[in-house]
Amino acid sequence: MKAVGYKKSLPIDAADSLIDFETETPEPRGRDIRVAVKAISVNPVDTKVRKRAEPPAGETKILGYDAVGVVDAVGPDATLFKKGDEVYYAGSIQRQGTNSEFHLVDERIVGHKPKSLSVAQAAALPLTSITAWELLFDRLAIAPGKKIEPRTLLITGGAGGVGSIMIQLARRLTGLAVIATASRPESTKWCLDLGAHAVIDHSKPMKEQIEKLKLPPVGLIASLTGTDQHFPALTDILAPQGKIGLIDDPATLNASLLKGKAGSLHWESMFTRSSFQTADMVAQHRLLDDVANLIDNGVLRTTLDKVVGKINAANLKTAHAAIEGGRSTGKLVLEGW
Repeated sequence: MKAVGYKKSLPIDAADSLIDFETETPEPRGRDIRVAVKAISVNPVDTKVRKRAEPPAGETKILGYDAVGVVDAVGPDATLFKKGDEVYYAGSIQRQGTNSEFHLVDERIVGHKPKSLSVAQAAALPLTSITAWELLFDRLAIAPGKKIEPRTLLITGGAGGVGSIMIQLARRLTGLAVIATASRPESTKWCLDLGAHAVIDHSKPMKEQIEKLKLPPVGLIASLTGTDQHFPALTDILAPQGKIGLIDDPATLNASLLKGKAGSLHWESMFTRSSFQTADMVAQHRLLDDVANLIDNGVLRTTLDKVVGKINAANLKTAHAAIEGGRSTGKLVLEGW
């Protein structure tokens, strides 16, 4: 089968940073299903792994987490899917990735593809939907439901992949006031179009901007990017007994800034359940099915920004470079072989 991978951790502009190659088609075992991959998307984690995780000598690592495709074969213990089912999922960071014609994945982290979306539109969704959903409803413990909420949710980096889903989930499934941050006119418009009540500029002092909005206290913060840069300001903005959730990788973090307000800090990693084979691992299957139903019922929409082209090393390099540039809006997708 065709695949794209790397043998050495290199800058994306290096000739061999990503390479096209051929490898054997894998066989499903246990609860695995084998998916014929039709579309993928690129996430910041793809670029981070490429730069930091060099494969053992002589091996080629396949990147990629988001995928949409058709079930091609099922393992002997698989019960949730059958051959021919259309699926979407975000894979496991412990295994070979989705940048391949055929891919093995545990069925417990796979959902049925939204019927109303193309494969490219659906490929934009899995990883960011899982991350946004788990951060909101599991880590920050927001209860879904349109009850009146006396709190505001602040989302830093609202125009990114996770922020784009989180704005929609918070606005349509909760009663929270939603403030997103963005620093460019196009990303500000993107956040407003997705449903944010207001957008502030995170390149300028945030507290003063929020105070002018006259919204409920910021009891919840989703710090999706630049946490090390913004953390002192975020702890100042946070209401007493509030919660901050984060997904990025700050080099340092002074958690004692939260002590006076009895604030709490919550990490989200959507790979935790699959990496540790947790007892509730199948929750991601149910979550993705719920997101698909919300999409098909018109409650949520895809966050696809651009289809870069077919799945090959050259187009993946283009997508990686765009992600590393830090100025992408929504999701970049590759479709077909």
